[in-house]
Amino acid sequence: MLASVTAEPLALCAERPLVVLTGAGLSTDSGIPDYRGPGAPSRMPMTFQEFVSGPTAQQRYWARSHLGWSRMGSAVPNAGHHAVATLGAELVITQNVDGLHEAVGTPHLVALHGRVADVVCLSCRRTTPRPALQDRLATLNAGWLERHAAVASRPDGDVDLDDTADFVVPPCDDCGGALKPDVVFFGENVPAARVARCYEAVDALAATDGVLLVAGSSLTVMSGLRFVKRAAKLGVPVVIVNRGTTRGDDLATHKVEAGTSDWLPVLSAMRTPAARHP
Repeated sequence: MLASVTAEPLALCAERPLVVLTGAGLSTDSGIPDYRGPGAPSRMPMTFQEFVSGPTAQQRYWARSHLGWSRMGSAVPNAGHHAVATLGAELVITQNVDGLHEAVGTPHLVALHGRVADVVCLSCRRTTPRPALQDRLATLNAGWLERHAAVASRPDGDVDLDDTADFVVPPCDDCGGALKPDVVFFGENVPAARVARCYEAVDALAATDGVLLVAGSSLTVMSGLRFVKRAAKLGVPVVIVNRGTTRGDDLATHKVEAGTSDWLPVLSAMRTPAARHP
């Protein structure tokens, strides 16, 4: 039976080794909307198969992403991000691509789905910083940001925009290949090495009397839910802090209906030195 109060899950997480799994709900207080939180409209991002289908899909993606990045790129970490960075977790696994964990210097971090701040060429695999591409896009599409300033933002650096036919997308300046944000799209596999590292950390909790803490994730997609399933199978306590239901609620030892910006700083203040990863 899930706990209806927060005292017990706080005490549990304060004294034991932690692996923390974060999702989009952690970043909503930084002004980045999520896909599945309470009140979020139904929407589906572009899939990997659609992106690689050809120039038209890539034009549509980059036209919208150019706008979205201009907003996401100015987002700043909130109290939840700062708290996670101070928990002394064995590992922090984030499903977010916004780079806000990196911005506060979160140690022992795995960005499961990559970072939207990096760009990769699909042909030569060269990786470059997103700001460099933003400058090229701005030069080739002068006035684009100003013309579409009223367009609504969506998660993952996207916006609600259909009219993208005149947007100019530059190729890789090394080989002329197609550019893609260095993130895992829907329909694309998370790199095996990242998954293996996360499983290893979750497995270690069983031997150290640790806890898996889920913060701000609905666990709708298997890339995050699999770690909750693994922990539950091993008998590792699972604490979920999220507004709204999640796919992992039935597996949770405790479910806390609270905002991560409120709950995580309280936990950080309670964490004992012995529970913190060096």
